[in-house]
Amino acid sequence: MKKILKISLIVLVSLLVLVGLGALGTWQYAKSTFLDFESDYKEKRSFSTLSENGYSYTDRNGNTKLDVYEDDRRSMDDRVKDVLAQMNTEEKIHLLKGSGLASALGRQEPGEGIPGVVGTIVATPRLGLPSINLSDGPAGLRIQPERPGEDRTFYCTAFPIGTQLASSWNQSLAYEVGDAMGLEALEYGIDVILGPAINIHRHPFCGRNFEYFSEDPYLTGHIGASVVNGIEKNGVGTSIKHFVANNQETNRNNNSSELSQRALREIYLKSFEIIVKEAQPWTIMSSYNKVNGTYVAERKDLLTDILRGEWGFEGLVMSDWFGGNDAVAMVRAGNDLLEPGTKKQWKALTEGYENGTLSEEEIDLAAGRIIKLILGSRKMQNYKYSETPDLRTNARIARNAASEGMVLLKNESGVLPLSTAQSIALLGVTSFDFISGGTGSGDVNEAYTVSLEQGLVNAGFNLEASARQAFDDHKLANAEAFVKTEGLMAMASPYDPPEMNYTEEQIKSFASTSDIGIITIGRNSGEGGDRKEKDDFLLSVNEQEMISKSAAAFHEQGKKLIVVLNIGGVVETASWADQVDGILLAWQGGQEAGNAVADILSGAANPSGKLPMTFPVQLNDHASNANFPKETEAYNPIMLMLDKTEKPKEEQIRDIDYTLYEEGIYVGYRHFDKAQLEVAYPFGFGLSYTNFDYTNMQTSINEDRIELSVSIKNAGELAGKEVVQIYFSKKDSQEDRAVKELVAFAKTPLLEVDSSVELLFSIPLDELKYWDEGQSAWVLETGEYEIHAAASSRDILLSNSIIIE
Repeated sequence: MKKILKISLIVLVSLLVLVGLGALGTWQYAKSTFLDFESDYKEKRSFSTLSENGYSYTDRNGNTKLDVYEDDRRSMDDRVKDVLAQMNTEEKIHLLKGSGLASALGRQEPGEGIPGVVGTIVATPRLGLPSINLSDGPAGLRIQPERPGEDRTFYCTAFPIGTQLASSWNQSLAYEVGDAMGLEALEYGIDVILGPAINIHRHPFCGRNFEYFSEDPYLTGHIGASVVNGIEKNGVGTSIKHFVANNQETNRNNNSSELSQRALREIYLKSFEIIVKEAQPWTIMSSYNKVNGTYVAERKDLLTDILRGEWGFEGLVMSDWFGGNDAVAMVRAGNDLLEPGTKKQWKALTEGYENGTLSEEEIDLAAGRIIKLILGSRKMQNYKYSETPDLRTNARIARNAASEGMVLLKNESGVLPLSTAQSIALLGVTSFDFISGGTGSGDVNEAYTVSLEQGLVNAGFNLEASARQAFDDHKLANAEAFVKTEGLMAMASPYDPPEMNYTEEQIKSFASTSDIGIITIGRNSGEGGDRKEKDDFLLSVNEQEMISKSAAAFHEQGKKLIVVLNIGGVVETASWADQVDGILLAWQGGQEAGNAVADILSGAANPSGKLPMTFPVQLNDHASNANFPKETEAYNPIMLMLDKTEKPKEEQIRDIDYTLYEEGIYVGYRHFDKAQLEVAYPFGFGLSYTNFDYTNMQTSINEDRIELSVSIKNAGELAGKEVVQIYFSKKDSQEDRAVKELVAFAKTPLLEVDSSVELLFSIPLDELKYWDEGQSAWVLETGEYEIHAAASSRDILLSNSIIIE
């Protein structure tokens, strides 16, 4: 408790300092410098009229002027040029930085959107350019639920975490979730959602892995692109993050990711490249960390040469909050928008322009990208948001997405699905206090979270009453530990109430008065800190005893025991999985999680999720574990935003100040396959209540693509969906290459018993290339390749060979 109080005090003090340097400075600056623009703005707009030549207005001197930028019939380039021509340098520079944290602290004017947005693009009232609201939102919007002076609570839908969405392997579903997020943002006056988050699961301990999709860049990229396209169809922007190689939270603001160009290209940049080319997001957020010694936000090679020059990115780049160090270097590198914006940055940019280190051309380039976003927003179309999104429909979407992303890891003797006639004994704190999502910017202010207990009752199950009473007694005895910290405080102390400690007599009693037992294991993590091995990746002694005692008691009476994993990241399973009859990986399924779990357990939904990462037998089996922070002192995430002091080389600490990516491209299944290591559950693994047959695989090369087809038949006894994964292997490669790599995937529609579907894939030959560091180019090896249709990375069902001349 003392440690929590100490950390909370540090965070609180840090926040006050942060506000003083950021929000207050920019708030006062805006009031003192731009207040007089309001009268010009109102006068100009009142005289603005549309003629055959476009929009025109009469200024206060009686002169008629043409407003090209307000005429959406004109090209966007012409409109942006017109705005820039009417702005002075001071206004342009002001546009390059946000307005501080004023809005996040509730300083939001009526009609300017919902309180709690974490940042803005500043308004230019003289020209009628509105402010743009930026809100956290990887799993749903994070806004303040209350507005001063209003007797109403504002809620958002908590969707399943990113990892769970990727576990669905369903791009249509990801698009539907994105569409729901976008509509919700639109009706709440949010212009840009800060998400999705698409960093790679390099190591299972990254505190924000729950926000991220997968250990594989191909799966990450295509699920991410679907979410982006769904959101942006509503005229709401996205900011895919965190670009790039931001794979640990420990000292995240100063740590340098030290990696090869090949690993950077093939693993860490690849998912961003896919999303840029398939979805063209409005914005990209540069990450806190350095890459090979230089802050990403100050790297022109990444933000301009690769992102824009090679990939054709057309949007703007914004910094992570207080990211980067040198404001001038950031803008020159291609980091257009500095968030949340500080007076210090304003001063630095102004001085840079005055002393010639920041040119007018560079300012115009960055400001022009920001203006383009403003002109393309729904705000410029005078959209009247309702502040009443369809939360009921979105809850149904969240529930369906949660069930599709759950992964059935074990189903001994067909223990699942359960008959609703059965009586269930629930064990474990999280059975009654389900975790909907992680902490930090991935958190959501939802109206409710359905627990597993509630979900099972809703599904018609009978629950053993004395097990519930045991939880109530435990909660009463530990009341302080069950108080949830909110907002920034939750970053320092994620909600983690103590687990139950049952006696053997209690568990035997539960077993005697119920038909089956369910234990829920919960884990929580989030922004600002990484996970640990003891009592996190490894089950605690208390949890291990709960499983072993329950298994003995229930099995002795001829009854079954199931474990539900309500977690945001990988945990160790190999040491205890044999003791139980079923394991359902429920992840953190958002506000409808309990109902979604009940849908799977009851058979109302057939599990169809597959793992987006590998579950290792032990932690050291991960190659990345040789270079990842272990037990370290807590790092205050807020103070690190402000302290960018560069340590001398000799004082830098490995895995803290810099992290060596010595494993190169061998992340996740690529490593486990190459090293021929046994795994607990392989990448792409997931069971179903039915069975599927793979037949008639056909492959051919058509110009620059591989055309592939495969037939999938439901050969079982229940309707279900199957995820088909396509991998390639290069035979007799002259290069150091992975044993196999994912190059395509698809999820079947719901197949009734004995029905089948033919899946068609068109795979660009570019997907077979590797990055040659000597040539600094992608290279396609000639020769023989094997193309595999698989149910997981270690369950290859069909293979064909192709020859590339």
